Amino acid sequence: SLILLPLLFICYLCCVLLHAAELVIVIQSQKNSYHAQRGYQRKEKILQDATSLQGLPVVLLLHELSDYEGNWSILPVLPLLSAIYGESASWFLFIEEETMVVLHVLQKVLKRYPVQEEWFLGQRLHDNKPSIVHHYAFSEDPTSFGYPDPAAGWALSAALHQRLAERIQSENLKSDFTIDLTHEIALFIWEEGRGPELTTVPEFCTETKDNCATKFTNYLPHCGNPVSKNNIFVAVKTCEKYHSVRVPVVKSTWEKHAVYLEYYSDVTDASIPTINLGVPNTERGHCGKTFAIMRRFLSEAVPKVDWLVIVDDDTLISLPRLRRLLRCYNPKEAVSLGERYGYGLMQNGYSYTTGGGGMVLSRTAVSILLSSGCSCYSDDAPDDMVLGRCFTAIGVPITHSPLFHQAQPDDYSGTRITPQHSVSFHKHWSVDPVAVYTNWLQDSHLKDEL
Repeated sequence: SLILLPLLFICYLCCVLLHAAELVIVIQSQKNSYHAQRGYQRKEKILQDATSLQGLPVVLLLHELSDYEGNWSILPVLPLLSAIYGESASWFLFIEEETMVVLHVLQKVLKRYPVQEEWFLGQRLHDNKPSIVHHYAFSEDPTSFGYPDPAAGWALSAALHQRLAERIQSENLKSDFTIDLTHEIALFIWEEGRGPELTTVPEFCTETKDNCATKFTNYLPHCGNPVSKNNIFVAVKTCEKYHSVRVPVVKSTWEKHAVYLEYYSDVTDASIPTINLGVPNTERGHCGKTFAIMRRFLSEAVPKVDWLVIVDDDTLISLPRLRRLLRCYNPKEAVSLGERYGYGLMQNGYSYTTGGGGMVLSRTAVSILLSSGCSCYSDDAPDDMVLGRCFTAIGVPITHSPLFHQAQPDDYSGTRITPQHSVSFHKHWSVDPVAVYTNWLQDSHLKDEL
């Protein structure tokens, strides 16, 4: 009987634990060299931790699955994953580059859910109020709809993954703007009540605690000393009607952290001062003005620095935090950094850095873009979208950071963003912008390094 005990224990483990080889982990990596490196490091760590388990999971880097830039929106890549791994995989787990996986706990967690059924698992987020970020979905009760926190990871059972992949291939899917990835995936899966809702899994964690299957720290990595404030040039887009309303907010909050900053307007105002680039103000996009700013950035009219930051006059930004973030990126690489949106990604569209949260460009990226001949189709074209289309055409990836925000703090789930790990917010509608800056972006004890 003593001889049988180890065998019984092994049989017990086989019943309790999911075989690691049945698990496909997709790391949502990016093509930028820093992010690719972080993706490789996460993959190596997962595989290293798996050596003591029964079989190795399949670990994939999203940016390597195909050359299509729009794969970050996940839905376009589901048919490919199904074609390659559909016969062998029981679960597909999607994680961020900075998401840690505790495999032996994850195996036990997934074993709770019958894989032949449709399961959508994650840590549940919900909107506290109707949000412009989510197109005011579920406006009567925004708390009623749950979507996964991407930092904690989220999982699809094989049965659900297969049906979604077939649906993507057979239906003529609507595809305009991709803004908040996991909210839109949750909507697609829910299918107006015909599909499963997100099932909350307490072991999918963003805070370190006992018995976590996934863990997460933050999106503001430690890559050495902050970029020098002397190596950043800030361009603020404004116009005459906002000189007395928005510009004073910039001057009373974040302007003091910039060494090189210029205001670009439709008129010259020496009291600010502003610079008129000869581009008339437009009510819609500001493509003509933005391209004029980039040409000026490369000219001898301004100091030669590595980084160009283009913001609206109602953008609130923490330049000290931005400098800490930029230390991870190589300015000799073509970098377009900010909050990434997508347009028409299910129809081979393009990605872009949304302008309100701030567009950060390396000198290399600006030089490549302007030398490509890509330009505005009109002065009032949406500058951020035109830049995205141009960068896509010349093969420069759009690099995403969730620290940039196109909207106001209240437009995001309170458990998803924190004051300590945000770089920017946008819009002054119905808020006190100085209070938003003070509460969310000001570091009172941060040493202002050179």
